[in-house]
Amino acid sequence: MAAAEAGRSRRPPPEEGADSETKPTRPVRKAAARKAAPRRRVTGAAAAMRSAVEQLSTLLGRVPDSVSSLRPSEDGWEAQVEVVELERIPDTTSILASYKVTLDEEGELISYERTRRYSRGMIDRPT
Repeated sequence: MAAAEAGRSRRPPPEEGADSETKPTRPVRKAAARKAAPRRRVTGAAAAMRSAVEQLSTLLGRVPDSVSSLRPSEDGWEAQVEVVELERIPDTTSILASYKVTLDEEGELISYERTRRYSRGMIDRPT
């Protein structure tokens, strides 16, 4: 029995007069403060690009390969994000997709749409 007890961690008994309630392991106030805090407008292309990449990555479960375009819009930002959908060998035959990502003024993703699928080795023809 001593060997079994040696592997366990033991808490010291509470001191007399101490509050018997335990403190939560996660600070509840921080989560509430985050929700109540006023949202700020995303300023700058770099912040908008990071926001588009992070949120699209979360939704698709894939890390975007690149951002091919980014422009401000009346309601926020629009970006074209390239994502590897199917990795192949050789790399030039991998399948990529281009997604149109729309962000609001705070940088939150409000929509995304796959606009094109193509192989990495494919070059756009001049128009």
